[in-house]
Amino acid sequence: MQRIVITGASAGIGAALARNYGDHGAILGLIARRQAPLDQFASGTNTPVATYAADVRDSSALQAAAADFLRHFGAPDIVIANAGVSVGTLSEYVEDLAAFEQVIDINVLGIVRTFQPFIAAMRAAGGGKLVGIASVAGYRGLPGAAAYSASKAAAIAYLESLRVELRESGVKVITVCPGYVSTPMTSGNPYPMPFIMSADEAASKIVSIIERGKPFAVIPWQMAFIARVLRVLPNWLYDRLFNGVPRKPRAKVD
Repeated sequence: MQRIVITGASAGIGAALARNYGDHGAILGLIARRQAPLDQFASGTNTPVATYAADVRDSSALQAAAADFLRHFGAPDIVIANAGVSVGTLSEYVEDLAAFEQVIDINVLGIVRTFQPFIAAMRAAGGGKLVGIASVAGYRGLPGAAAYSASKAAAIAYLESLRVELRESGVKVITVCPGYVSTPMTSGNPYPMPFIMSADEAASKIVSIIERGKPFAVIPWQMAFIARVLRVLPNWLYDRLFNGVPRKPRAKVD
């Protein structure tokens, strides 16, 4: 029976991952800011579930959650750092500075805080997988989404560093970069979202990637192709193509 820890498990991709692994009988450690959706999930499944109301910005809360999970179930087989946030930001507005700080705190340092309490136990167990959910948005800087693009680019680089650091430990690090996924985070996007997936479809693909132990993947494959093209576009062409495109609305982070 696999032992799986998932952050951001109350909605979107995280909740879909919980359903997928729960349907296969895994022991689940579910972490999210909202306790009620976690309790609702736990009451509707027969698989063992430990729930933790914790914000990935709170290292003490994550340390406590990890300690409880380790005490009851031992070292996890998979830890999925999925919690993330996306809001529109513009550097010219002083009021957006807080959003920049929060997006980067959640999307980058939240991954570090999620993994750190488990690494020693997983290293001692000689295996396991640390999975970070990044984004295609980390490939190029998207106008109006500077905080989100920067955070996902940083997440990709962090996960690569960690992958090499743990290479001899038996603990694998996996980076997954989804394209558009139909979740509350994308529901307000005022622009076309090509190849958009449902959360359950994205979760199924992510589970397959984890099972195969693939160190880096973009989903769906169509977005992988687009991402490769975007990465090699010369700056003058990229700037011309993306100048004036619709932008995600500016907002505060909850």
